[in-house]
Amino acid sequence: MNKATWWLAGLAVASAAHGAELTPVQQQMRSIYQELVETNTTNSIGSCTVAAQKMAKRLKAGGFKDSELQVIVPPGGPKKGNLVARLKGDGSKKPLLLLAHIDVVEANREDWERDPFKLVEENGMFYARGASDDKAMAASFVNNMLLYKKEKLPLKRDIILALTCDEEMVPSKFDGAEYLVNHHRALIDAEIALNEGGGGLLDKDGKPVRHGIQAGEKVYQSFQLEVTNPGGHSSAPLKDNAIYHLADGLSRLGQFAFPFKLSPVTRAFYERMAKVETGQVAQDMQAILQDPPDQAALDRLYALSPSHNSTVRTTCVATKVDAGHADNALPQRARATVNCRILPGEPIAEVQATLQRVVADDKIKITRIGDGVDGPMPPMTPTLMKAVEAISNDMWPGVPVIPTMSTGGTDGRFLNNAGIWTYGISGMFHGPEGSGAHGLNEHIRVKSLYDGQEYLYRLGKRLATEQ
Repeated sequence: MNKATWWLAGLAVASAAHGAELTPVQQQMRSIYQELVETNTTNSIGSCTVAAQKMAKRLKAGGFKDSELQVIVPPGGPKKGNLVARLKGDGSKKPLLLLAHIDVVEANREDWERDPFKLVEENGMFYARGASDDKAMAASFVNNMLLYKKEKLPLKRDIILALTCDEEMVPSKFDGAEYLVNHHRALIDAEIALNEGGGGLLDKDGKPVRHGIQAGEKVYQSFQLEVTNPGGHSSAPLKDNAIYHLADGLSRLGQFAFPFKLSPVTRAFYERMAKVETGQVAQDMQAILQDPPDQAALDRLYALSPSHNSTVRTTCVATKVDAGHADNALPQRARATVNCRILPGEPIAEVQATLQRVVADDKIKITRIGDGVDGPMPPMTPTLMKAVEAISNDMWPGVPVIPTMSTGGTDGRFLNNAGIWTYGISGMFHGPEGSGAHGLNEHIRVKSLYDGQEYLYRLGKRLATEQ
């Protein structure tokens, strides 16, 4: 598609966003999206099982057989159901997995301008809890599975859809992706998985700036720091005080920085972003690629955004403190939670040992809270990158595709750890205002939703049919 043709197509979508008639594919997409959004899947009162059943019903109505659909509910979690659907290929290649979570974070109606569990279209935006994270992608995958089924594509590999629960709950014993990997691996085993975590950026005028593909993510691991003490009466204080020990250790941690490290993905990120940015920012991005990196350039990038610091090193930060038991008693116990986001490939045990060394106090006991999942960095394979970049350039000519590493976390950590290489790519662009994911008035641009569905349709089709 040339630039003029795509401009006209984009104009048609923009017109649809302002009330003009939607195409049949867009009508189907909107219907699926609305049903998903308006099915409450919060942990408190919602049900992923109900949402999974509704999507299974849609797929069945579109021609999928019962044998191609499974709603899998983990023992002890009746509302934590997951949907797995399979479109068979000739088996000459390993399957393609389309992964999206259907649970959402909590949302209080009194805090929102609109009902968070009603899809509201307003001024070119869709508003709702899950509008962006992650029901836009989940609805796109359901819609596209229906299209693939109808078209009877000559698939070289099976296409598997997995809509999962509890991605937003950390930690969770009902995380759907983890449960499927551990208990139903054969149902989702694949060579490549497409997941959340990517997406594009628009400038203030709505012009696409860059399109991201996320490969790899930091490991989530929290630690408890605890000091115990016999305590005593506050009228006779001692220097050996549990709170002071903990506070001093946390202060030392606050002054510490883990070493700077670039992976192939984060190096590619800065190499490409240096061509997108201009002026001092572009120069600084080039300067940190030197060996050793230019420290002044690093400091300027950190000041620009803390995300730069998170991209190039493991981070550990105190997030909760609890100490003492009475106003007139010396503390017998002081605890703090330190949350770490660890670079892929850095062992959790080594990070724990570093924490113990940095707090520099034998009275501070450090233990893990839960067990983080070490995840390797998936390779940026030429087959995948060629497809991602070709389709992106077709839809957004000249907009660069930028590899990124997530400094947060997704269900991709379970799949990557199991050898199912997982990439965040959506074709959905957000403006400088962001999406409000996890926050108030979560939203996505109407055009971005339909563009993303089209991008994911083309990408899935290409990956599943190419020789």
